Order: sequence, then structure tokens, then C-alpha cells
Amino acid sequence: MRSPLLLRFVPAICAAMLTLGVLAQPAAAGIEDGLKALQAGDMPAAEKALQLLAKERDPRAQFLLGFYVYGNPDSKLFDMDKGVPLLLDAAERGYTTAIPPLASAYADGKGVPKSFSEAYKWLLIAQRWNGPNVDALLARIGTELKPDEIEKAKEAAAAFTFKTK
Repeated sequence: MRSPLLLRFVPAICAAMLTLGVLAQPAAAGIEDGLKALQAGDMPAAEKALQLLAKERDPRAQFLLGFYVYGNPDSKLFDMDKGVPLLLDAAERGYTTAIPPLASAYADGKGVPKSFSEAYKWLLIAQRWNGPNVDALLARIGTELKPDEIEKAKEAAAAFTFKTK
């Protein structure tokens, strides 16, 4: 099975996170160990390093686990039923990097019921907050919806507020 394009950049993304100070918090050791394991392709070690932080609802750890460890079809730990809830929790609390893979999960019906309108809503939320990799997905998913479904998704996105807890 071929990896999604974004997954091919795991080593570069991990190195950038290490370099750009994403790790300037007390939980840095867990994130750093998780990123190093991801760079090495050691998914069990990445899972171990990130799990405690993800349970504490650290959105970075939730994203890394949800997208790279459980959401990567090439991972031995691939399990969308584990990955999507992590992405959803991170997205609901404002971690916009988690939104494009969450929207893709909704569009594909992987780990959640298939819903183009829910995918579209999430992408509109990400777009409003300058989330990454949104416009192309928004255009693609928009072709699957009727005009009234797009309007409903726009209304839902406009009414959405991030959770604070």
C-alpha cells in the first residue's frame, strides 16, 4: 500500500519540530523521544514515548500518535479507530494541524462515519484559523456536496468554537 504524500516527509517534519523549539516545554522529553522514534521508523517506540502525553491531552502528542503511528497505513500499529479520536480531540481544542487528516478520515469514512459535510466543516474551520494544507482538500471535498450541504457546513463551521478543556 502506498503512503499518503504527507507521510513521506516525516523525517523532515520531525527534524523541523525539534529545531523550531516545539520542544520548549517540560513534556519535551516525551515529544523529543517520540519524534526521534518516528524519524527512525520505530512506531512501537514512538507510541510508547507519546502515549502518556496523549493521555494527558497534549495535542502535539495526540497528532503525532493519531496521524503518524495509528493513521499511517505503513505502520505496524495502523488503526484508524485509535488514531481518529486523538485527531478529533486535538482539533476540537484548536490544534489546526490535526484538522486536514481528520477531514480526510471523515471524507474516506475511516475511523468515523463517512461524511463529506463534516469533512468540509472541519476544513472551513481550519481555513479560518490558517491551518495547513486546507485549500486543495476543501476544493476536492466541495465537489462531493450539493450547494445546500455546503451552506449547512458553512453555518456549522461559523458556529463552531474550540473547546477549552
